[in-house]
Amino acid sequence: MSRKLFGTDGVRGRANSYPMTAEMALRLGAAAGRYFRRKGEDHHRVVIGKDTRLSGYMLENALTAGLTSTGMNVLLLGPVPTPAVGFLTRSMRADVGIMISASHNPAADNGIKFFGPDGFKLSDEAEAEIEAIVAGDIAPAQPQNIGRAKRIDDGRGRYVEYAKTTFPAGHRLDGLKVVVDCANGAAYRAAPDVLWELGAEVIPLGVTPNGHNINDGVGSTHPEACARAVLEHGADLGISLDGDADRVMIIDEKGQVADGDQIMALLAGRWAEQGRLRGGALVATVMSNLGLERFLQGRGLRLERTAVGDRYVVERMRAEGFNLGGEQSGHIVMTDYATTGDGLIAGLQFLAALSDSGRKASELVAQFDPVPQMLKNVRYAAGADPLSTEAVKAEIARAEARLNGSGRVLIRKSGTEPLIRVMAEAEDEIALREVVEGIVAAVERAA
Repeated sequence: MSRKLFGTDGVRGRANSYPMTAEMALRLGAAAGRYFRRKGEDHHRVVIGKDTRLSGYMLENALTAGLTSTGMNVLLLGPVPTPAVGFLTRSMRADVGIMISASHNPAADNGIKFFGPDGFKLSDEAEAEIEAIVAGDIAPAQPQNIGRAKRIDDGRGRYVEYAKTTFPAGHRLDGLKVVVDCANGAAYRAAPDVLWELGAEVIPLGVTPNGHNINDGVGSTHPEACARAVLEHGADLGISLDGDADRVMIIDEKGQVADGDQIMALLAGRWAEQGRLRGGALVATVMSNLGLERFLQGRGLRLERTAVGDRYVVERMRAEGFNLGGEQSGHIVMTDYATTGDGLIAGLQFLAALSDSGRKASELVAQFDPVPQMLKNVRYAAGADPLSTEAVKAEIARAEARLNGSGRVLIRKSGTEPLIRVMAEAEDEIALREVVEGIVAAVERAA
């Protein structure tokens, strides 16, 4: 119990290894039950969704046992997107929502994310309190107060109906051929249903989950699969989601990929023209391209940067009243519609722009010329701390001195995997490559 449980997006790790064990899931469920129970009330409700990983069954059962042991009534949604859990937590007046997913990670990993009764992810402070409860003695409910559990058959249907309401009233997708890659993950039924019901000709991809193939060569971390399908079928657009459908990449009719920065640029410009962009700003992380910042400045808009993690983007949005934000990786957060990143609804917003403009996707996906950027990941051994070594610090200092204001360097630990992420931007691509490779080599020696 000495290691910190919560990372940047809940608790995550390799299934059946600490902290993703049935025992830890049971304790997390019990701790969350204790944390969210309201004094003086008899009815306590939690909704649980999951993606399609085999280990989801194990963790779902363990969480249910822990929650019911502290008097929580559990509503099991089955496979649904992460944003559906946020939506249904609030819609069903639950005390807490839980999503079992490791998002874009491989099938052998899994994770547990918590949502408060307002549908938003928990704050660092709330997670710290739950972690403290996990580490102590958790008092069970009296026998007569043990909770119940039941499956909710229409959870996905409720989300499908809601998602359609975010598409402009009176608009249809008739005549559009859309590839939707669901990564063999949580949206494998919901996303094709929404697009088909709105009138599109749907080419589904990554919709045959078997417990082991989530994110395996498909989805937003492998957009080339969707790009191939777009070209093969002569589609107008591709929508590539990740395993829990809170991320999206858009692929145009030529097979070109638009990342989160380009999608946010399109929506920010469009919403500003419509008078919908609150605060005249877009919230994004330190990873977003400098080209996005320049694009916004050219339109009299601001880029508000946060630490990496969609939860920090959402916290800034809520604190200052902004309604659009996200990450380069494809989390697009639109608080007018959702409490967290929603890849499907972001795709619908892109389709709305396509419908309104009458233009091709290739004319919308390239909103700005990105500054050359390079990102490399370096895996490190358990217990190692490469960023604390003098050799790595010295190499980073040399890189910053070389760029000397003409670019930037960002080095950080991943909050979900044992990786050091080395990112740099610079107009000089030779210098860019050399500084990144120098830092990567130093980190590898220390890893």
